[in-house]
Amino acid sequence: MILSPVQQYLERLHETAQQNRSGAPADYIPQLGTVSPELFGICLTSADGYTYEVGDTQHAFTIQSISKPFTYGLALMQQGFDAVDAKVDVEPSGEAFNEISLTPGTGQPRNPMINAGAITATSLVNDDGPGRFETIRAVYSAFAGRELGVDDSVFASEQGSGYRNLALAYLLRSFGIIEEDPAPIVDDYFRQCSIEVTCRDLSMMAATLANNGVNPLSGERLFSADVVERVLSVMGTSGMYDGAGSWVTHVGMPAKSGVGGGIIAVLPGQVGIAVFSPPLNEHGNSVRGVQVCEQMSQELQLHFVRAIRSGRTAVHASHSIDQRPSGVRRNDEALRVLSEHGRSAWIFELSGDLLFAGTETVIREISSLPEEVRWVVIDFLRVDEVSDVARQALTNLYRQARLADIQVVLVDPRGRLRDMVQDPELTGEGQPGPPPVVASGQEAREWCEARVLEAFGENLETVDHGRIFESSLFADLDSEEARQLRSLMQSHTYQDGEVVLEINEPFAGIFFIVEGRVVAFGKGYDGELVRLTSLGPGNTFGELALAVGKIQNTRVVASGALEVLVLEESTMEALEGENPELALKLWKALARGGYELLDRKLQETAVRLSC
Repeated sequence: MILSPVQQYLERLHETAQQNRSGAPADYIPQLGTVSPELFGICLTSADGYTYEVGDTQHAFTIQSISKPFTYGLALMQQGFDAVDAKVDVEPSGEAFNEISLTPGTGQPRNPMINAGAITATSLVNDDGPGRFETIRAVYSAFAGRELGVDDSVFASEQGSGYRNLALAYLLRSFGIIEEDPAPIVDDYFRQCSIEVTCRDLSMMAATLANNGVNPLSGERLFSADVVERVLSVMGTSGMYDGAGSWVTHVGMPAKSGVGGGIIAVLPGQVGIAVFSPPLNEHGNSVRGVQVCEQMSQELQLHFVRAIRSGRTAVHASHSIDQRPSGVRRNDEALRVLSEHGRSAWIFELSGDLLFAGTETVIREISSLPEEVRWVVIDFLRVDEVSDVARQALTNLYRQARLADIQVVLVDPRGRLRDMVQDPELTGEGQPGPPPVVASGQEAREWCEARVLEAFGENLETVDHGRIFESSLFADLDSEEARQLRSLMQSHTYQDGEVVLEINEPFAGIFFIVEGRVVAFGKGYDGELVRLTSLGPGNTFGELALAVGKIQNTRVVASGALEVLVLEESTMEALEGENPELALKLWKALARGGYELLDRKLQETAVRLSC
């Protein structure tokens, strides 16, 4: 089993940050001051809902100010942008979360992330149906993907010590920002701050924002795209209070902290991050949470300036080699072995840009392969950009694969991973050595099939001089007919790399491979030669020219020492006149072989279209 490099990274990060003993839990809310400062958890959830976690990720604590962006978004969804903007501004305050930051003259709170703005946002949630607070709790629960409750002891503690928040609410009422009795609104605000969550819950809530307002597991849309855009924008400028400038500079992800010790950070289209650690710094933000987010941003290149393109998934297609065979013509025994053991080799075709999130998807899928897998091909043909963090993660993946006795092969015709292949961490003394690199997916599939046949075809029979006519291609011939046909053939040998047939040459006959292999190439759309297939003993080539005006449309090159038997055109014409029954059997065998090849190609095309 391959250990996920992402999980290993989080474990190392947790171990490092655990040593940071600075800060102290919030004590101005008495109940929060009793929480153990040793509690510490990290969660990372991808935009498609997969969570990595380490530490105290299941410990329940209160959401506190991390509630603010979600209530603000709910108010926007219910009231619309104009109505909410008339009550709450979106300007950074540059002040602490509990300061009286109101616009002179209008009394508008500077933004919805400070307490005055958050209380205003709570007041804008419709107080109908189940009630204002139950509506808020239901939305939080939908974001987390499970029912959330309230810590009544923390609620009572907040209610018994929250005089400043109550004073802010009455001040807002005096300006007409709050239009009803402030006391019930503040109670609902205290309740929303006292909702119990875990670090894992918060990472799913953050991932839902990263997923454009759709919970990636339930598929439920909770915020519209324009609301998510507004919420994340305000989180980016104001979510970390008077530390927002430093945060956007060093971390560069919209974020929100809470005095309960939680922090969430969101990279749109890619990941949601949550950290829980109660000791706070002078800005009211978790000390370890800030450290973890800064380190992850730098080491995983998550700053929004770098990660400007979506990294949802880089896996264009994945399949075992029995689902998409190479097309190399083989005897029945070889085909049986490949059918039975084809799932021991997998190919992953990647596309687009490999940033952190896309690389994480690749690593996750490869790490979760069944234990029977022994060979993995990663195809970079469609990949445009490979980030530094992707190269490092793939290097770690390769090392883990080798420890698990899995061979990894790269398809990298454009040299995207040249740095990785030359990495001293792989090429140095005592290291596993670099992964093999091939030029095409076809070559990779042939490589995998060869490994499978070597591993599982212990007594596999190959077609040699004495057995060439025992292949399925000539199943209808008796021994005398095979002898007659052999007597009509001419033997030829070729050296490695020698051209046997060239494009546009006239039909030269039908070639029967006795020993060795050939590789066939055809012209692509741009005129460049493209590798089509590889053929081994018992296979034929050259006959397709009979269907296209007796002109060769492929180049056939010897791969290693090659021996063939050739049934020349003049001999075939003579055979049709002298022994029409044998000639008919020959044509039937060739036609059957051609249709079998076509059937495999059609199956391969069907798999491609379904990916």
